[in-house]
Amino acid sequence: MCRWLAYSGAPIQLDDLLLKPERSLIEQSREARSGATTNGDGFGIGWYSEGDVPGLFKDVRPAWNDANLRNIGKHIRSPLFLAHVRAATGSAVQRSNCHPFQHGRWLFMHNGSIRGFREVKRDLVMEVDPDLFPEIEGTTDSEVMFYLALTLGLEADPVGGMERMVGLVEKVGRGIGIQHPIQMTAGISDGRRVYAFRYSSEGRTLGLFHSRSVEALRELDPREARFSDDARAVVSEPLTDLSDEWVEIPESAAVLVEGGNVSVRTFEPKLPA
Repeated sequence: MCRWLAYSGAPIQLDDLLLKPERSLIEQSREARSGATTNGDGFGIGWYSEGDVPGLFKDVRPAWNDANLRNIGKHIRSPLFLAHVRAATGSAVQRSNCHPFQHGRWLFMHNGSIRGFREVKRDLVMEVDPDLFPEIEGTTDSEVMFYLALTLGLEADPVGGMERMVGLVEKVGRGIGIQHPIQMTAGISDGRRVYAFRYSSEGRTLGLFHSRSVEALRELDPREARFSDDARAVVSEPLTDLSDEWVEIPESAAVLVEGGNVSVRTFEPKLPA
């Protein structure tokens, strides 16, 4: 399965989290501690700077072997960014299938799968708003999830839009006999807040963690003080092996990161009206 991280705080260089930590996202792309051993089927970074529309850089090469990624990581600074390394689960290794996916100011990334996607794909894509449908460029279940959530109100109500999306996926999957239709950790942002979700139909979801405080990030290199007091991160795997500053997000949870505050609430799938 894939690995991802989201950061919010004072502007930092991208490589402060992508490359420098002991268990950086690039290191996780080479050797994850659980799930897929490698995540070498492409990567992507979405970052916010000036304006509402984020920058986006994606490629199909392994993240650990991309000189361009290392170069821009040293020169781009951002107060909020999402990054993802991919292990493909049945769809093609191509740029349009790399996360994060973008719509306007929104970014979306996902680790997991819709089970039986080949069988339910037609029914799900037919539920996407016709005005949004032409924006789907790739072939992944993740991108379909994003556009379903947009269709179901994500922009006005991010948590509700995701709950209705999952409710729909479960209804369609169970309608053809799939017992556990969805496995999901997901991160989304509008450039001001980070939302994260941990949910699976069977209640055995892939790992997801958030930093307890800025100390989780300052421990990465105590010699430097580049992280602001409100700096927080959400990660598939902690960025160091030693810290107890990383908190595992509970099953069936939605997380909001805003201004240094991390709030957790129950994630409850709902059928769309």
